[in-house]
Amino acid sequence: MADDQKKIVPIDYTHRDFESIRGDLMQIAERFYPNSFQDFSEGSFGALMLDAVAYVGDQLSFYLDYNVNESFLDTAYQFSNVLRHGRILGYKPSGLATSYGTVSLYMLIPASSTGLGPDKSYIPIIKAGTRFSSQTGINFLLTANVDFNDPAYTTIVAQSNAKGAPTFYAIKAEGTVVSGFFNQESARIGAYQRYKKVRLRSANIAEIISVVDTEGNEYFEVDYLAQDMVYKEITNKNYKNDNVPSIIKPYLVSRKFVVERDSHGVYLQFGSGKTGETNVVADVQSVALDIFGKDYVSDTTFDPTRLSKNENFGIVPSNTILYISYRGADPINANVAAGAVNQTANILYEFEDAPSLSATTVSTIINSLEVNNEEPITGVNDSVDSTELKRRIYDTFPTQNRAVTQADYENIAYRMPSKYGSIQRVSVQKDPSSLKRNLNMYVVSVNSQNKLATTNSTIKNNLKTWLNHYRMMNDTVDILDPYIIDLGVEFVIKATPDVDKYILLDSAIAAVKSLYTGHFYIGEALYVTDIYNVLRGVTGILDVTRVKVVNKTGALYASTVFDVAQNTSPDGTYVIAPKNAIFEVKFPAVDIKGKVK
Repeated sequence: MADDQKKIVPIDYTHRDFESIRGDLMQIAERFYPNSFQDFSEGSFGALMLDAVAYVGDQLSFYLDYNVNESFLDTAYQFSNVLRHGRILGYKPSGLATSYGTVSLYMLIPASSTGLGPDKSYIPIIKAGTRFSSQTGINFLLTANVDFNDPAYTTIVAQSNAKGAPTFYAIKAEGTVVSGFFNQESARIGAYQRYKKVRLRSANIAEIISVVDTEGNEYFEVDYLAQDMVYKEITNKNYKNDNVPSIIKPYLVSRKFVVERDSHGVYLQFGSGKTGETNVVADVQSVALDIFGKDYVSDTTFDPTRLSKNENFGIVPSNTILYISYRGADPINANVAAGAVNQTANILYEFEDAPSLSATTVSTIINSLEVNNEEPITGVNDSVDSTELKRRIYDTFPTQNRAVTQADYENIAYRMPSKYGSIQRVSVQKDPSSLKRNLNMYVVSVNSQNKLATTNSTIKNNLKTWLNHYRMMNDTVDILDPYIIDLGVEFVIKATPDVDKYILLDSAIAAVKSLYTGHFYIGEALYVTDIYNVLRGVTGILDVTRVKVVNKTGALYASTVFDVAQNTSPDGTYVIAPKNAIFEVKFPAVDIKGKVK
């Protein structure tokens, strides 16, 4: 009878934590082995065995749940696994974000022999790559040459002699800068290996500038290894006449790589081709057009597209040394306030008739160069967490590298490469006053204190160029600034007896602060119910009697005046945000206030 009872006892497979497994084991031991094991006190050997088995079961249950959860994007929590799912769905991480902005450059040029204007032979070109720095030591690089001889730049008399004749003129020019610094590292490559992956030693890499091996072969970065056409930027020699600094030309490449990033570093992923192994042009059957319905080729028509088709996905470097030039990013926040970039670090310059010029005068001119940013340089966004990354992945998959819907435009804006600047929040709305497909794209950035700030014109221009590659032909997109609305929270709570009210108030304020550690989305409402819920969860609070949301204005806040009462829902549960506005609790330490009764 005892054997039959043992066989029919059901096992509860829902018990998977330590306490429940231990309890099940205890019941089994007491029921079926009452004479063998009787001592299950805390210090006994029987208790040790029960705890050990329950511990193993708890661990196995945890890792089983973890592996199942991490196998799906919806339930994945670990950042690296979320990123891995995103790659499968076509999401490509943009890497370290950088700041873009405009700086004003000032330089003294000696007057001409007549005194009417500066001596043009002494007007230099400040070359791209010139490095400036801010008061906090953040580096910025000039992205394009600045020719001080441009007639559009302002020129004024800076110095005069005793008779009032000009001796030096001051020229004010403008240039675009990007945060970061240039650097180079080398990687020794051994024997041929299919799909070779090279890890770079530096982790703070914003973009790869060039990759060249010891034989002089250049490798080009592509979006995917099947891509064989890139567009090279060539200096325009006729720049002064047509005002176009660079010319873009298509270039067919066989040496290429893609950049991959994860939490451990940056990698260069190559294809599987081997030098001299494949020559599709030499194989006539590979370039002649096959005729449908025939098992042989009688037409010698040449198919030019076959020249670029290669199933090896590019040539892999072997038995060489790769020299990788890159632009590094500062590990700290690279957003700076107006007037912060005011130091020259490394000036690259060029004079058209340098041999005939006085070296002393040239040195004086270069040393006179001053820099200043008249508007904030922004672009760096917050570190993307797993939740934010999931949202971008969900938007990436249906986009399929084209912009049709409003969500497509938002996703593509977020995917703009970091080297062109970054935006914190994007919202695309259909223009209600337009009868055509006109869209309003609202973008906002953050400043050096991680507070919302207006996106500068440089980033907007880059975003405009970036969108043109994906937008529908009949779509027009206006890039606008949303209204920034600063809010504050005031609440009144009732404490339980025998609770220190000062400590309780600090805990309550800290709980409300936790709701606003990140930034709102454009058009996202502020839910008052969230404040009630988080306050009721604080130990020692008996009741929350009142919560009030107020508009904050003044010198340190945005100038937008907002009527909170008129924009609160009828039931008072949330504050409605206009579609062209974004909420912000700018200074939680002072904008969140409370009272204890």
